[in-house]
Amino acid sequence: MVGAATALAMPPTGAVAWPVIFLTFPVLVWLIDGAGSGGGRGIKAAAGIGWWFGFGYFLAGLWWVGMAFLVDADKFAWLLPVAVAGLPAGLALFTAAGTALARALWLPGPARVLALAVGLTAAEWLRGHILTGFPWNSFGYALAQDLRLAQGAALGGLWSLTFLAVALGALPAVLGDAPRDTARPWRWVGLGAAVFAGLFAFGAVRLATTEVGTVEGVRLRLMQPNLPQDLKFRYAAKDAVMAHYLKLSGDLSGPARPKITHLIWPESAFPFFLSREPDVLAKIAELLPEGAVLVTGAARAEERPDLGPRRYDVYNAVQIVDARGTIIATADKVHLVPFGEFLPFQATLESLGLEQLTRVQGGFSAGSRRRALVVPGAPLALPLICFEVIFPGNAVPGGPRPTWMLNLTNDGWFGDTAGPHQHFSQARVRAIEEGMPVVRAANTGISGVVDPLGRVVARLDLGMEGILDADLPKSVAAPFYAQLSDAIPAALWCSGLLIVIFTRRAQQAASTAKLS
Repeated sequence: MVGAATALAMPPTGAVAWPVIFLTFPVLVWLIDGAGSGGGRGIKAAAGIGWWFGFGYFLAGLWWVGMAFLVDADKFAWLLPVAVAGLPAGLALFTAAGTALARALWLPGPARVLALAVGLTAAEWLRGHILTGFPWNSFGYALAQDLRLAQGAALGGLWSLTFLAVALGALPAVLGDAPRDTARPWRWVGLGAAVFAGLFAFGAVRLATTEVGTVEGVRLRLMQPNLPQDLKFRYAAKDAVMAHYLKLSGDLSGPARPKITHLIWPESAFPFFLSREPDVLAKIAELLPEGAVLVTGAARAEERPDLGPRRYDVYNAVQIVDARGTIIATADKVHLVPFGEFLPFQATLESLGLEQLTRVQGGFSAGSRRRALVVPGAPLALPLICFEVIFPGNAVPGGPRPTWMLNLTNDGWFGDTAGPHQHFSQARVRAIEEGMPVVRAANTGISGVVDPLGRVVARLDLGMEGILDADLPKSVAAPFYAQLSDAIPAALWCSGLLIVIFTRRAQQAASTAKLS
């Protein structure tokens, strides 16, 4: 129950309910306080507490993942219980490891809240990296629900916010202690309040004083078609899909000012390979005025003659089409979704009759590396397809630094649930971390333009059909996190660990002196 209640700190309820962490993390501290005694026994008990906390948290926060298995229900519905319960059960192993580490460092008194922050932050970082990583709803996003507190991501990124969310959230637990010096818990609470106030003040000042302009000569139009997910798989729906897209995109060559320079469609927009449909490219050419381009998600096939005739790799890509109907640039998705776009041990599981949700024979292939995208008429862009935008510190490639992030996604798999709200919220934090605006086009929503401070400039809500016109915000100077990556959260984590270790030693020395 305590873990499930913590999920209220995440969208769509997080905007008002994120302070729930000041109630739930103290309970977790008290539960670990009572986690057995004697080395291994206490650690094992704490791991069990952590697992149940994590299971409740992920079950309440990620139940919507099961909706994807109902899109093609006759094929995948039987996997619904596995997804809804199995994913939280697996992710909860990380929380269990975090509380076990915390219990190994546990000590009487206020410093144990730092032990919990050290343990859970390490576990969350591992969750974001092991087995391709899945840092969805990391605890730090609780603080990011307030835009002023979210500015802390510019300093130390998501992992610093995670450390602070756990440490500050757990701090009320010390008020129930019975200290030798009655003022001691209040000193810790006062220090925590000062840190919280400093973070809040930094964010408020940054939002009030940072000027963000717009890129001259760039006018975006985001198209949100709100297509049923199953329609996007059917080649027979090709004409209906294209007619819908063209009509919804509107007249780009009319007298309206400012003129649209970049039309943006969402991820995997077509139930076909765009490069193999010259009639579709011709219709796009008719739609685009001279000088304008279409930036769209599209699957693309690359022949593999080395594997035999009619063999090819399929990529989830961003493609740019010019006013002549020519595909002039492509960027492939690098970080694929396990079980959605590929299967672990693909050949073996396919031989057993299993498929990934996208039902692409052999699964999607990953791009060789993340690269910036040259978009005619706009600054250098960083394409991030679907959940590639949720990975902190791993978004920007080497070479010339892009100045905006292009996030094409299709959250239609998950219907009108919490998932798309959480996805959009995490994209906002990437904007703050990198100091770049995010332009996000989603099939069913949420589409929008977010400035480099995380402010939503324009937005189309979930389940809406329509277009959204907006200017492209400029980037700001690269924040500390963009320059130093995980160095600041690592320093924060090490500082917490050292405080815990030295406090333990001081307590042990005092205890020994008292006995002697």
